[in-house]
Amino acid sequence: MLNPAYPEFWVLLSFLLFVGLLIWKGVPGIVGRTLDARANAIRTELDEARRLRDEAQQLLADYQRKAREAEGEAKSIIDAAKREAESLAAETRRALTEQVERRTKAAEEKIARAEAQAISDVRAAAVDLAVKASETILQAKMAGEAGGSLTETAIRDLKGKLN
Repeated sequence: MLNPAYPEFWVLLSFLLFVGLLIWKGVPGIVGRTLDARANAIRTELDEARRLRDEAQQLLADYQRKAREAEGEAKSIIDAAKREAESLAAETRRALTEQVERRTKAAEEKIARAEAQAISDVRAAAVDLAVKASETILQAKMAGEAGGSLTETAIRDLKGKLN
């Protein structure tokens, strides 16, 4: 193998010269620094990705908390609206009941007044009719001036007694 007649000798010699040249020019250091720089860049990117992931998780937790709070607030608003609606409905029912009772009472009072007025009108008509009938009967039975004055006196007394 160390014989210059073999091509493997020249390949070995060329390879060793090439590796020596690379070492002399500092290629392993450059490659190492490049790989180190690339490793540092990857490490930095991974750290940034972790930081961003942590921020995203924090934001997600915040939004989930806010969503729960908003849901609770919406539920309390709905509950308050239901209570208010029930209260308003009860108040409306009570007011309507009172209004119906007032109108019923007013109608009953109006009916009672109309009934009393009708009874009064019937009595007045009956009195007037009785007075006219008495006047006619008395005038027919009593003739003359004495009968007329007696009739007028009786009619005045009768009106006072019947009313």
